[in-house]
Amino acid sequence: MKKKFLFICIFSLACGLTMQAQNVVTTAEDNEEEVFEDEEGPEDDDEEPTGDDETGGATVSVIGGVEQTEGMNANIDSLLHQWHAQNHIEQGTDSRDLYPAEPILADSATYAERLRRLPLAMNLPYNDIVKLYIEQYAGRLRRSVSYMLGAGNFYIPLFEEALDAHGLPLELKYLPVIESALNPNAVSRVGATGLWQFMPATAKRYGLEINSLTDERRDPIKSSWAAARYLKELYDIFQDWPLVIAAYNCGPTNVNKAIHRAGDTRDYWKIYPYLPRETRGYVPAFTAANYIMTYYCEHGIHPMSATLPDATDTVQVSRDLHLRQVADLCQTDIEELRALNPQYRRDIVPGLWQTSTLRLPQEAVGRFIAAGDSLYAHRAGELLPRQSTNTVNDTYVPAPAPKGSVRHGKHKARDRKGRSRYATVRRGDTLSSIARRHGITVKQLKRINGISGSNIRAGKKLRVK
Repeated sequence: MKKKFLFICIFSLACGLTMQAQNVVTTAEDNEEEVFEDEEGPEDDDEEPTGDDETGGATVSVIGGVEQTEGMNANIDSLLHQWHAQNHIEQGTDSRDLYPAEPILADSATYAERLRRLPLAMNLPYNDIVKLYIEQYAGRLRRSVSYMLGAGNFYIPLFEEALDAHGLPLELKYLPVIESALNPNAVSRVGATGLWQFMPATAKRYGLEINSLTDERRDPIKSSWAAARYLKELYDIFQDWPLVIAAYNCGPTNVNKAIHRAGDTRDYWKIYPYLPRETRGYVPAFTAANYIMTYYCEHGIHPMSATLPDATDTVQVSRDLHLRQVADLCQTDIEELRALNPQYRRDIVPGLWQTSTLRLPQEAVGRFIAAGDSLYAHRAGELLPRQSTNTVNDTYVPAPAPKGSVRHGKHKARDRKGRSRYATVRRGDTLSSIARRHGITVKQLKRINGISGSNIRAGKKLRVK
């Protein structure tokens, strides 16, 4: 029972930390001043705009001589202003309690030895590029590391459960550190979304629902299980974890291209120059994330304290429902509902489309059940878009005939049945041949043209209808 309660609490905060927010993954170029001030690191003038990479035209930012992953560019202040971060993560009043004023670094031999001691199933070599990434996390990004250590107490058990169920190395739990800085609402420059940064096509291939009302890439549990399936399939292809990690970022096609260009070698560090630019930093950043999330104490970094949230439970919804309806009748803060249900993009649970899960604070579940149909009726006309049914009048009404125009000084004649037609008399024509050609009798032709005799002149226009 205690174990079940603990899991519910962990899930609650994991979902709660997914507050719907504006895109908090920004490029360092767009947010240069804020990045340096937020992280309270030394100003770095080495950042430079770079060209488009091969994965979708994104500009890769470079700081301290290394390509920045999306997670390294995250705006930590936006994360800390989310509802559950403010309610369940203690930031402290003095930053010196969380990280040192000046970075505490080590030498290469120390970094290499610490990495060698890590109990990892995959081989993560140490080199000068890995050192640059370690010192980014221990230096400029030490405030982000403090936050991620606190938030990781709730997210990482969810990651480990999904990875372990698929027989994958548990060190993959740190992929979201470099992908999104543990921000479930992160949106990259090319549209990848969520903790695991799924693109829409990949997300749908692994069973995540994406439509105008729902985006399950933001759901921490569903996206973690989808990511585990994807990683397992990539390993079946490459049989090498550094290549798998690179392929997770840029896709297997780009990795295969790099392998071919490098002479068909499958050594990550030999294909390194041929990978898309952002992906080059992906494996060393992953190595550095494993290092810093283990050896943070050696660098004077301390986790932000996290408290267990209230327990939650789920209900199944088979009709369309707005979160505001739930907030009003279940006496619940709508910001908390948004935090617990980040997958609903416009606060609407689309139960009519398919039965959908709604997560509620445990004390609100009884009120939800007791409200019954009144919950769905409450402010429905105001909050939910209504699809009306119209009656179509399919009776054809022709457009009014245009007013007659003047041509050669005469009005064009029309009869009641429609527009008049004329024929020009050609040399050799007779009234009989003209009438036969136009399907009328000679008598009709003579009557509508006021002809009394049988003589006609070539070039004359006769009305034939």
